[in-house]
Amino acid sequence: MGLLEVLEVTKYYGDFKALDNVDLKINRDERISIIGPNGAGKTTLLNLISGLLKPTRGKIILEGKNITNMSPSERCKLGIVKSFQIPSYFPNLTTLDNLKVALISSLGKSKNFLKSYQQDEEINNLSERALEVFGLYERRNFLAKDLPHGDKKLLDVASAFALRPKLILLDEPTSGVSIKEKRDLMGTIMSALKEMEISSLILVEHDMDIVFNYSSRVVVLHNGKILDDSSPELVKANKEVASVMFGS
Repeated sequence: MGLLEVLEVTKYYGDFKALDNVDLKINRDERISIIGPNGAGKTTLLNLISGLLKPTRGKIILEGKNITNMSPSERCKLGIVKSFQIPSYFPNLTTLDNLKVALISSLGKSKNFLKSYQQDEEINNLSERALEVFGLYERRNFLAKDLPHGDKKLLDVASAFALRPKLILLDEPTSGVSIKEKRDLMGTIMSALKEMEISSLILVEHDMDIVFNYSSRVVVLHNGKILDDSSPELVKANKEVASVMFGS
């Protein structure tokens, strides 16, 4: 049994079909990049897996359990966590406090917010561990607004990793950072997957160097359908993919 299965999933926005009968199986220990031209359905697919959207038709199965109608918080507790393209943080809270707030919300402890925030040992341990893994511990008392852009990205990703999910979804984590920062960020992410024992990763990314260097598998979406789903080497050699992606 695979970790996650997307079965015959279709998603309409009004009359527009964003995804068309998509089948996708995610196994454990896979690093999957989803690529495609603008409007191909990449972010829609991530949002369906995370629970931010519900499919018009089809099912989403996690370890044999139908999670199609579950909320993002319910899926989070089962082990699916999504990080966003645009970093989400509280600018006037410290790096450490931002991570604590994110974890309290994700773990459903907001009803006892003050207790969780100040005394919850699980929250404190998860937060500090994530900051150490992502190299942010020395900046734990910095206000988030004062962090460099690359560190703001790290903070957002660290919030997702801190929950130690089975499957982590990243939507363009390297957007808006320099070439060197991209390499550093992806190196940190790959190290964090091992150190925090996270099984699988699905990444939406436009930078083909990132895609081909850090993926074990590449899924190509075009007009809401899967055009290719194979190794980076085979996708790179696919002339139809080259035509769709680069017009050549």
